[in-house]
Amino acid sequence: MTIKFLIKALTKDNFHELMLKEDEELKVSHAVWLTVDADPGYPCRVSLSDAKIGERVLALSFCHHNVDSPYRASGPIFVREKAQMAKLDINEVPEMLRHRLLSVRSYNSGNLMVGAEVVHGKELKSAIDRQFQNSDVEYIHIHNANPGCFNCSVYRA
Repeated sequence: MTIKFLIKALTKDNFHELMLKEDEELKVSHAVWLTVDADPGYPCRVSLSDAKIGERVLALSFCHHNVDSPYRASGPIFVREKAQMAKLDINEVPEMLRHRLLSVRSYNSGNLMVGAEVVHGKELKSAIDRQFQNSDVEYIHIHNANPGCFNCSVYRA
């Protein structure tokens, strides 16, 4: 039986105040504006799409797993300057994920990792299905496997 899932992006509200800061203020927040020079290369965690050459993205450290657990985690992400939040359909996988090597990490209700695997993006649906076959899995995080950066969360639909 195939499990129905929903991939969720980060909301732009998380970054609104940061995006209004001047360059010197951004440095204090460990963030910086970059101009995209490669496509693909700068995956936006709000739009769940690769930024296009010439666009600006905010590079920052973000606590993507803000939980009381040994698995609390933060890391670098990109957010497109004019990003619109992705609203995906059930079982929809954004193109941004399809061409990357991904780390699929599943967590239980105690926010502890209970499963993980590395897959090519075109195999992501199968990996999500495998992880959700474990009834202990509450949610999944998808990371880029090589740099380890967080991409998005996945929940049962």
